[in-house]
Amino acid sequence: MSHAEPLVRFSGVQKTYDGVQLVVRSLNLDIQRGEFLSLLGPSGSGKTTTLMMLAGFESPTAGDILLDGAPITSTPPHKRNFGMVFQNYALFPHLSVGQNVAYPLTVRKVSKDDQAKRVAKALDMVRLVGMADRLPSQLSGGQQQRVALARALVFNPQLVLMDEPLGALDKQLREHMQIELKELHQQLGVTFVYVTHDQSEALTMSDRVAVFNEGVIQQLADVSSLYETPSNRFVAGFVGDSTVLVGKLEIRAGSAALVLPDGQRLAGVNVNAAADGARAEACVRPERIVLHPASSAPAGQVLRATVSRAIYHGDHLRLMCDVGAGQSLATVRLALSSVGASALPQPGDAVGLEFPPGSTRIYTAPALH
Repeated sequence: MSHAEPLVRFSGVQKTYDGVQLVVRSLNLDIQRGEFLSLLGPSGSGKTTTLMMLAGFESPTAGDILLDGAPITSTPPHKRNFGMVFQNYALFPHLSVGQNVAYPLTVRKVSKDDQAKRVAKALDMVRLVGMADRLPSQLSGGQQQRVALARALVFNPQLVLMDEPLGALDKQLREHMQIELKELHQQLGVTFVYVTHDQSEALTMSDRVAVFNEGVIQQLADVSSLYETPSNRFVAGFVGDSTVLVGKLEIRAGSAALVLPDGQRLAGVNVNAAADGARAEACVRPERIVLHPASSAPAGQVLRATVSRAIYHGDHLRLMCDVGAGQSLATVRLALSSVGASALPQPGDAVGLEFPPGSTRIYTAPALH
């Protein structure tokens, strides 16, 4: 078998619960060996159903799931050799930490000596040495999540599946655990498939991200491509912040521009080959917009604006700017290292906002409901 063959392949997989509405539609997805793949999307987008079909807790209505080239659609969950970590930890309250971690080994009839070695190694891996005799109720939420992780890793699974595993933790602990999980993944080289609706979590941890909406993968890409070159309007809006300007697409000599209601033109990239004259939206990342004092703003891709709010974020200011013409506020990220304290824009200041053509991505506007 060629090494390039994916570890897991979803081929034409569909899932419906009521025979009418497809929760997952015609899913084709390859999961590579050793990668950290996140399934990202809003509630009801099909990401958790996809994970549950891979785990074996749900069966596809159509299509096949292959592991190492062999179909596993009819293989029961306990025979798939996958580790699972859930948001609610699912620890046995009456068993000690050590017994919880040993549980998958007990089920697999591993000898007591071997169990003790593997449990010690797994607890060391998640930094819980010395905790084996405690009960889950004696641990913090972060420690309980580590126990669940140790239990998922203790039997050397081919694949570790995680469903919103950090959702119950507070922000600081969640961010700390994200870094730990990523480090652990790099050490072990095991394939991780991770479900989240938190885009910053997906960007922090993943090698690749599959963005789901309405049962369909909208884009599957590495994190920088996902952020810098969203392939459609949904991804541009769901992953990261964007300033969105509304207008009409104009194509001249093969070059695209968004024409705003007041007649101003902003050149940009026509991402989905929208037709000339179509209702369109331009999305630009806050850090790509260049701020100029109104008095010295260059001609060209510059909109006159007024600062509405300045929000302090420590290392940068987030400026909300009114560009008029019936548009929503433009968001600009201004690194504080690039301006002196005396030159910080204040609410009410007139400014010029420059939209670089290469960063101005134009999409067909979503249909009006």
